[in-house]
Amino acid sequence: MKYLREFELAKRLAIDVGIFLNNQVHKRIDSEVGKDIKLELDRIAEEMIIDAISLEFDNPILSEEIGLTRKNKPNEEYWVIDPIDGTLNFSRDNPLCCISIALWVEKEPIFGVIYDFNREELFSGYIGSGAWLNDTKLEPKNKKEKSQSILATGFPTYMNDDEETLKSFISNIQEYKKIRMMGSAALSLAYVASGRFDSYIENNIKLWDVAAGIAINKALNNKVNIMYLQDYSTNTLVETS
Repeated sequence: MKYLREFELAKRLAIDVGIFLNNQVHKRIDSEVGKDIKLELDRIAEEMIIDAISLEFDNPILSEEIGLTRKNKPNEEYWVIDPIDGTLNFSRDNPLCCISIALWVEKEPIFGVIYDFNREELFSGYIGSGAWLNDTKLEPKNKKEKSQSILATGFPTYMNDDEETLKSFISNIQEYKKIRMMGSAALSLAYVASGRFDSYIENNIKLWDVAAGIAINKALNNKVNIMYLQDYSTNTLVETS
């Protein structure tokens, strides 16, 4: 693995920050606008991750809270982090939340790490080497027909929820056996990789929400379709192969 140091750092950081978050009782809200919520702990967790990465590597970092630390050069690796994916869940002690850290180059992932600190489950994947749940290597799952599949999806913060959009959304999901909305795109993708879900689709999702999950699924050779709508915003479809 060319980026083994980076990969190991990402896993250590995800666990360390997860332990920190699990010990926090006070979850002060910094801002709450429309469907979006920001916690003081979002910023603190982000600073912990960025500071630790920056001590060892000088690559640019794309994060939900501060954006891009500096413009990346062509073919330069960059980190993509979401310090708490599922912030609203976390703020209300709903355990469907996680930490997401990935390394990408251009529009392709190198590796991804997702840590569910409530269940102490570390999902990780490295392109060309495979994917793991804690120390157990994950195996690709057989693709199911939609009528037998569980689909993970959601309504992202920036989604247009007018009648036409909602009708289109329903028409795209009604063929599936069951629909699950967890409130965490990263955790949904981790569940696809582990076989708990079969597919994931979401429109107008931000890259930091899905970067690590895409990497883990691509490491398993799961089918991944990404259409970039604008900078760091995607339409994303992931299915087990």
